Amino acid sequence: MLKRFFVSLLGTVAGIWISFFLIVFGGLMLVGIAAGSETSEGIRDRSILYFDLGGVIEERTPEASFSDVLQGKVSKGPVLRDLIAALDKAVDDDRIEGVVLNCSGASMGFATCEELADAMARFKSTSDKWVYAYADSYEQGDYLLASFADSIYINPLGGVNIHGVASQIPFFKGLMDKVGVKMQIVKVGSFKSAVEPYILTGASEPSRLQTKTFIDSIWSYMSGVVAENRGLSRDSVTRIAGQFYAARGAEEARKAGLVDALIYRRVFENRLRELTGLDSDEDLRLVSPAELAGDVETDPAEIIRLAMQQSRNKGKADKPARGEHIAVLYATGDITDNDGNGIVGERMVPEIIALADDDDVRALVLRVNSGGGSAFASEQIWEALEYLKSKAKPFYVSMGDYAASGGYYISCGADRIFADFTTLTGSIGVFGMIPDASGLITGKLGVNFTTIESNPNALAPSLVSPLTPEQAAALQISVEQTYDLFTKRVAEGRDMTQDDVKEIAGGRVWVGASALRLGLVDEIGTLGDAVEAMKERLGDDDVKVVYYPEASDDFWTVMARSGALDGASAAIGDCNAKLNVDAETRELLEYVARLRTAAPVQARMELMYLK
Repeated sequence: MLKRFFVSLLGTVAGIWISFFLIVFGGLMLVGIAAGSETSEGIRDRSILYFDLGGVIEERTPEASFSDVLQGKVSKGPVLRDLIAALDKAVDDDRIEGVVLNCSGASMGFATCEELADAMARFKSTSDKWVYAYADSYEQGDYLLASFADSIYINPLGGVNIHGVASQIPFFKGLMDKVGVKMQIVKVGSFKSAVEPYILTGASEPSRLQTKTFIDSIWSYMSGVVAENRGLSRDSVTRIAGQFYAARGAEEARKAGLVDALIYRRVFENRLRELTGLDSDEDLRLVSPAELAGDVETDPAEIIRLAMQQSRNKGKADKPARGEHIAVLYATGDITDNDGNGIVGERMVPEIIALADDDDVRALVLRVNSGGGSAFASEQIWEALEYLKSKAKPFYVSMGDYAASGGYYISCGADRIFADFTTLTGSIGVFGMIPDASGLITGKLGVNFTTIESNPNALAPSLVSPLTPEQAAALQISVEQTYDLFTKRVAEGRDMTQDDVKEIAGGRVWVGASALRLGLVDEIGTLGDAVEAMKERLGDDDVKVVYYPEASDDFWTVMARSGALDGASAAIGDCNAKLNVDAETRELLEYVARLRTAAPVQARMELMYLK
């Protein structure tokens, strides 16, 4: 009797909470519908393509879980594919008068910035439409894109932060010595510096050499673009970069030729109204890249309908008929065996196999943006791609910011490899890292262990005891075997001898331009270039392009991306505000956290901050 009472009570409480939850979110959706139904008019004449360059620019819209929605972690930032597609479409769209770059500190890799710069240059060369840039202050990546504008405007109290390229690598050995943890390392390659932060207090000379080489190459590209666009010499841009112009103010930036005029945002917006023939009291007709790229109506009611339909269809085996097409498959993030949000071998391999077996898929372009990870998962993905090639389907790779170590492993078998000038690639090397926390657990905390084994090494490797010489030797053999297999895969894929591969391997990182010279890539070009080259190979300029993996967000995630749940996410975000940290610290914490579940043998670049 008492048991039934508590079960009934708990059921009632749960029902109340669920009802409250649905009422709150239902109310938010209705508010979104009511607000949107009055304002949504689609893309009108005299519109402006508006690039809001803030937040993280993603390769593709990342998937998110319901818990991500609750914590306000659903990305609504710019997507590289949308930005480029919108620029290309705006060339011939008579509704679009021009382009505005609102620069507010976008976070992006150098190759991402390069691909956007390439799209901006193409827009300028194929269109007579104007491009204006405005910012309260310009960061370096934003400014590179802004340099393509016809006029660059800045707030009178702003500044231009051109500073060159720098790499900062955190080293943890001092901390680990204090807490009594020692990292036991096995590796191949003198340039494989991913393990150095755990065993050294500063970078080794090989690491310094390769880092200095590639950051100088990246700066050479960036300074050249700015110099050409602004009519300056490369030397003058380099001189400006060394004079801390961010602190010199907007007027000094104007005198140096970096910007054209100092005006407040209100005045800038009035100029845009004049350009588009709007009255001073009319709202500017701003179109987002996603809106133009998809040319969709932004009515929240329609968004909700599509979200509910997507939620109902999720998990169904039947897929819509697509017809013959080129598959563009995104492989971005850390390479892991079976968990994580990056390149998960357990999910990526079946995806590739399905594309190989799909008669509608004529070819594959793999978009790689990864610093590597699990050597085991990298091999499984490589093998799946070989299976695709066995089905007589052409296979190209397009490299983004990174395609290094495991990222290069999964790329090396491609028929043709495209990289950006500033792509970081190579890093052909392998390492294993096993922590020994006996100094902390036994030495400092006083916890002792008695180990009883049926056989020697039954417990190896153990967190509470160091590796024996025999165990260390066995792990070294394993790493060397993996390295030998890695270099063999590269040799086969790139039509080189294994000895030649080892001469340029050893874990060394190269920029795309150097990788081209060494034979690690075939062409400097963007994802768009790779797709166009594939169309040319197929002899079909009109073949469709379909992007994978297909989105599998649930109803609530789609709602969050649409903005209908902004109020709820903001309220939850306020509760977590005190836990917020800057992007670099968050990246560092996530990197350290991933070490807990990382595969023992890794093909990965080192953690570094590039700015």
